Amino acid sequence: MTATARRPGGRAARIRAQVLAAVRALLVERGYDELTVDAVAERSGVHRTTVYRRWRDVGGLLADVLGSARDDDWRPRDTGSLAGDLTALNDEVRAALMEEPPLTMAMIAASFRSEAAATALGRFWEDRYARCEVVVDRAVARGEVPAGTDARRLLLAATAPVYHRLVLLRLPDDPGLPADAARAAALAAAAGAFDGPAGAGPSVRLP
Repeated sequence: MTATARRPGGRAARIRAQVLAAVRALLVERGYDELTVDAVAERSGVHRTTVYRRWRDVGGLLADVLGSARDDDWRPRDTGSLAGDLTALNDEVRAALMEEPPLTMAMIAASFRSEAAATALGRFWEDRYARCEVVVDRAVARGEVPAGTDARRLLLAATAPVYHRLVLLRLPDDPGLPADAARAAALAAAAGAFDGPAGAGPSVRLP
């Protein structure tokens, strides 16, 4: 690998930043149907040949936007309790789904139209849920939930109501939902509802 290839910035990084910023802006403003490589080249000020050579098509552009989102150092907050951690997580989910401009919603919509975007979005979710498993690890260490609690099942149960309301049902926002869903999931986890691997069914501990 050359010294140029190891540089964290430089012209290639600037071009990528310009192009991905243009993709985000155009996706929100015009939607997937009007997102083209030529439009991205024009908005970004990067020659269309460069965009085609590096990203090939709209799917490649969307995949890189989602891939870049995994390059951050985001980690879930530690509030001192499972219900608090899940509430903080749900608050972030809610904020992302309601942001203006609605980039997260636009990317979700695009994933239904582009196989490359769908694959990249799946990788993004996998990355985020993997990072969030520490929330359950902390809860186990504090004695809030059984040691065999399945982190992924618990996290999905806690966050699903927020996605379901805002993405699937498109209902008006309910500011109390993040905390309500978090508390319900935490109580279920404490009772052993997520004890064991997926498909094993709940193993509720009776007093």
